[in-house]
Parts: sequence; C-alpha cells; structure tokens
Amino acid sequence: MKNRPAAPPIGLSAALLGCLLFVTACSATPTQTARTPEASRDLAKALAGYTKGQPIRCIPNYSSNRMQIIDDGTILFRGNRTIYLQTPPGGCFGISNQLNTLVTRVWGTNRLCQGDINHLVDVNTGIGGGACVFGPFTPYTKPN
Repeated sequence: MKNRPAAPPIGLSAALLGCLLFVTACSATPTQTARTPEASRDLAKALAGYTKGQPIRCIPNYSSNRMQIIDDGTILFRGNRTIYLQTPPGGCFGISNQLNTLVTRVWGTNRLCQGDINHLVDVNTGIGGGACVFGPFTPYTKPN
C-alpha cells in the first residue's frame, strides 16, 4: 500500500482559495456599463456638430460648472470650442446621483490626467462614497 501525502488542513485550503479569488477579482479588466437610451440621447445631443479627435492623456483643469454628467460611465468637460469625453474604466458608480459631487485633485500641474484617482463625496454630509480612475480623454472640437 502506497503512502499518500496528508491533505492540507481545511483552514489552509480555504485561505489559499480566498487569496486566489481575491487576486483574480483584482486583476480582472473592468467593464463599461451599458448606456441607457436616455443617456445615449443626451450624449449625442451634447456632441452634435463636434468632430471626434484622437484620445489624449491630459486636459486643462476645469471647474465643476464646466462638467456635465451623462451617466455613471460618461462625463463631459467643456472647453471653449472643445468637449472632452471621459469614460472612466469600470465607470464611476454614483456620480449621476445629484447628491454626490466629484472631487478631483491636481498634483503640481493644472491638468486632469488619465490615471488620476477621483473621489465622490455626498454634498449634504461630506462623507466619501467611492472613487473612480480617469481613462484617456477623447476631444470633440467644434469646426469654425
């Protein structure tokens, strides 16, 4: 009769499985949420008459009154003749709730950039409610 190695203790197996699941979940690519028909109409209306450009890493910093929230996955930053489309990878859950505001931090430059971590804050309580990371910005320019 062959000797079989002893099975690892149950706690160790569960811990290894938990670590594996955690690493898998953290390494998964975030998915974009589907845009509702209403959000699609709002986006099309906002970008009507503008020409799409190549994605860029950074844009000038804009005040919140020049930002338009379409839905939890779509933010527009308005310039003079350019609108910058931001679709954070994995979305920015809760940003479309009017009780939340997006708090951005600009480090040493006066620009918003791909990779910036942004926080949502409840405007009534001041309590943080989540975070999202900016992806590349797609410029839409109004022709002369």
